[in-house]
Amino acid sequence: PGLAIAAVVLAAVLFGTSGTARELGPDAASSLSVGAARITIGSIVLWSVVVANRRREPLPSSASVRPLRRLLAVGGLGVAVYTPLFFVAVDRAGVATGTVVAIASGPFFAAGLDWIFRRVRPTAAWLRGTVVTVVGAAVLIISVDSSGSGVDLLGVAAALAAGFGYATYSVSSKATMERGLASTIALAIPFTIGVVVVLALSVGESASWLSTWAGMAMALYLGVVATGLAYVLFGYGLRRLTSATAVTLVLAEPLTAALLAVVVLDESIPVTGWLGVVAVMSGLALVGRSASAAGRRLDQASG
Repeated sequence: PGLAIAAVVLAAVLFGTSGTARELGPDAASSLSVGAARITIGSIVLWSVVVANRRREPLPSSASVRPLRRLLAVGGLGVAVYTPLFFVAVDRAGVATGTVVAIASGPFFAAGLDWIFRRVRPTAAWLRGTVVTVVGAAVLIISVDSSGSGVDLLGVAAALAAGFGYATYSVSSKATMERGLASTIALAIPFTIGVVVVLALSVGESASWLSTWAGMAMALYLGVVATGLAYVLFGYGLRRLTSATAVTLVLAEPLTAALLAVVVLDESIPVTGWLGVVAVMSGLALVGRSASAAGRRLDQASG
């Protein structure tokens, strides 16, 4: 699973560039309109990959997809829940709290859903690595963005719901892959369902920023690179790893975002933040090592 681990971490790195790209984009663009443009373009990229790859992985027939309709619908609802509620969480609870709660809760929700619906029990090694990574991500983000404002309970609830939505999308997509769908198709179908819902929610938002060069460049980067390409890589890794492991490895996203803020946006990371960086990297290494060990045991058993 070494290549699968690398693919998910690279996907997380691309996810982590989103905040910097958004910061460099037009100020007039609202979060919801940017999110709608991002996942719409990302969905187009995913389907383009599906069509380009149809000789090696033929498009599924309607008969083969029909038994998976509920799983695909659940995954689509997961996308629809995550995208707008993450923005609500960040707006109400702040960037630090909203990001930590949403991204850090995802692995635990994924592990729980895996255990309940797929009977995949999380290992002690995964749990240790995930706890270290989550704590490191929390220390890093809070130290970078320490506003000292009070906790907004509605914002925290929205962040938890966003984390649950992302975990639901990952686990349901993994389940459809196990039932024969190609990884990109398993991600593209529910992603498209989520696009329809988010577009409906953003009807009243202005998209005039898309008429500017800066706005179009931001939308294309977010949609093609930070979403389309990133999810192709994520799907490759998700097929070969457990949902909980893949979602934990995505915790490399806040690490990337923080480092880019320093390099590109001239922000600074205090000493406690660098301790968080070390913890995130150590935790990801533990999770990757546990996944590699599990892969070797599986190879030995099949051999």
